[in-house]
Amino acid sequence: MRSKLMVAAALIALAGCTQQDQQGAAPNGTAAQPDAQAALRAAAVDPRLTPFYEARGWSTAWTQQTEADLVRAIGAADQHGLDKSLFLGPVEQARSPAAHDAALSLAALTYAEALARGRADPTRIREHYTVPRPNPDLAAGLKQALEHGQVGAWLAGLAPQDAEYRALSQAYVEANRQVAQAAGHPPAALLERTRTLAVNLERRRWLERTPPATRIDVNTGATMLTYWRDGQAVDTRRVVVGEPGRETPELGSPLFRLVANPTWTVPRSIESEVDSPAAMRRHHMERRDGWIVQESGPFNSLGLVKFDMRNDQEIYLHDTPAKALFQRPDRHASHGCVRVFDALGFAQMIATDQNVLDAWNEARATGEETMVPLPHAIPVRLMYQTAYVDHGRVVIVPDAYGWDEDVAEALGLPRRERRVVPANLRDLGP
Repeated sequence: MRSKLMVAAALIALAGCTQQDQQGAAPNGTAAQPDAQAALRAAAVDPRLTPFYEARGWSTAWTQQTEADLVRAIGAADQHGLDKSLFLGPVEQARSPAAHDAALSLAALTYAEALARGRADPTRIREHYTVPRPNPDLAAGLKQALEHGQVGAWLAGLAPQDAEYRALSQAYVEANRQVAQAAGHPPAALLERTRTLAVNLERRRWLERTPPATRIDVNTGATMLTYWRDGQAVDTRRVVVGEPGRETPELGSPLFRLVANPTWTVPRSIESEVDSPAAMRRHHMERRDGWIVQESGPFNSLGLVKFDMRNDQEIYLHDTPAKALFQRPDRHASHGCVRVFDALGFAQMIATDQNVLDAWNEARATGEETMVPLPHAIPVRLMYQTAYVDHGRVVIVPDAYGWDEDVAEALGLPRRERRVVPANLRDLGP
């Protein structure tokens, strides 16, 4: 009888051992041994790993199957313009089971972060970046993915799923394939295309996956505005944005009112250009409370309508008397604000959609500066994109601001000399 009990105990112990994989992962619902916990704590030094392993009771996480799933998923990093070695390198250097497990978890979370929010942090690249970003709980997501054996599917779902991202990804993969076929001698234009596509895939990963259905998107790289109503792009028009040296920042900022017949208070930074009696008379300006103010009228630098936005950079959309600028192929020609083609027509569209058309028409008829609040603020996103999709076709525009280089360097791409574009502003408008 005793021998049977010993055999049964041995079989139970053996069964318990088989529930742990070769990496030492404890079965679900069991606590890791103190020595194993200590080893894992010592290996998991990156603070991103703490909430993940705390939720597991500091037990190891990976099996041979889930590790293979992770490696396979990261192997597709080139579809996103990313270098897989940046994520898998530490795994290959791990020298103990605990270090290996921690390296796998860090690779998974780092790659998940790159897909879900971007490899680089735009707020570290640009001083005034406020466009809304996604913020998923990646540690909880990885825990759940491991429990259900769906690491690859989870990672794949973190990247943008929209048609534009897929088109840019396909264009990048094709360009990269052509670079490889060139056997070390790819044309400079092809390398430039590959680099630009990788940079703009990154920029799209910065964006929230479900933006407001009604919004205004301004691509300051392409100098184009798109008005979205209930998820449909209902209007696209040209804009003029900041010239190099006076770049329009990347902002998320609500449009909250229309201003008919606006006056313009000249910023201190350009007061010197008009601070003489003759210049002020010529531009219909006067001093009010220590500021130079331009009177309302068709000559006003804001034109006949201002689209007021809430932000601390004093950036907004507006009309302009300098209509000829809209005919230029390069429309980076303002002091930083966004000038809108046929701004009065656009204002009428907004007023109609917001059911304030009568109030807007009355405000215009006064001939004086008059505010028309919008019942529902419209989110505006000012975004710099040098590669985008237009009617299914990938379009690449010149990097007028030189900002592609900042993103490229953050992605680990080779550094190169920046192209400097001289300022060439010819009018006073903001």
